[in-house]
Amino acid sequence: MPRIATIERTTKETQITLTLNLDGTGQSTISTGVGFFDHMLEHIAKHGQFDLTVQCVGDLHIDEHHTAEDVSICLGQALNQALGDKAGIVRAAHAFVPMDEALCFAAIDISGRPYAVIDAEFHTDRIGGLSTDLIWHIFETIVIHARITAHLRVQYGRNDHHKAEGLFKAFARALDGATRIDERLQGQVPSTKGVL
Repeated sequence: MPRIATIERTTKETQITLTLNLDGTGQSTISTGVGFFDHMLEHIAKHGQFDLTVQCVGDLHIDEHHTAEDVSICLGQALNQALGDKAGIVRAAHAFVPMDEALCFAAIDISGRPYAVIDAEFHTDRIGGLSTDLIWHIFETIVIHARITAHLRVQYGRNDHHKAEGLFKAFARALDGATRIDERLQGQVPSTKGVL
């Protein structure tokens, strides 16, 4: 059964269509109007081996907050929907990703319990067109709407671009590992409760 979801969201602030294929090949077509955010979403697709298309028209004449927030809502909802009953998935995974002088870590549990712990500090206010304070908000929003637990940490680093990119890559690689199908489970839900 294809693990694909399409989410459409229209508000007075944004108009979004997002499609996610968990069993893709890392292909992406992304347009949010915020170049650095597009770049980070491309990393989620490439390093998670997901196919991801995002088309967003947002109120960028105000700022990038609504665009980043609403796309993150849609991505989280798409993850949750594409996972279905979560039968047969690995469920939990982690990844370390070095990005030049920076080292980042992500651990994910597709638990049905949304919780985000994010340990990252940035020295600049912006990376390209994205406010650095939105990086925490992006991950928290994805996690809440995907109904997963994620612990993310910048272990160390100097360059804010490298730290942010390393976090997105680590998140993608951990998510790839957690969403994979484990044939040994023979379609069972990986929980002693029998449901996630």
